[in-house]
Amino acid sequence: QVQLVESGGGLVQPGGSLRLSCAASGRISSIYTMGWYRQAPEKQRELVATITSGGSTNYADSVKGRFTISRDNGRNTVYLQMNSLKPDDTAVYYCNLDQPRRGTRTWGQGTQVTVSS
Repeated sequence: QVQLVESGGGLVQPGGSLRLSCAASGRISSIYTMGWYRQAPEKQRELVATITSGGSTNYADSVKGRFTISRDNGRNTVYLQMNSLKPDDTAVYYCNLDQPRRGTRTWGQGTQVTVSS
């Protein structure tokens, strides 16, 4: 069974940076998409960024140019580098692993990001 463990959240001032990490353990298919989603209070969960097993990336318009998703295949870890953070980025950030050949979607427990002065 795959497990995802996120880390790196915290409190940062507007304009600051944070890097989130998501480490996956267990058997992972060769075809997958890993990504970050976020959910702010009283709002629906939304996509932030994804990266496929082939290396293709996708970003929400609201984070393009500020956030970068990357991966370390050897460590089964995905990162989200967040720069120029804004108060609107405040949310719980969740890591996700989608393995279509297995028909599974796995979520991490979430990590809080708060952008405030």
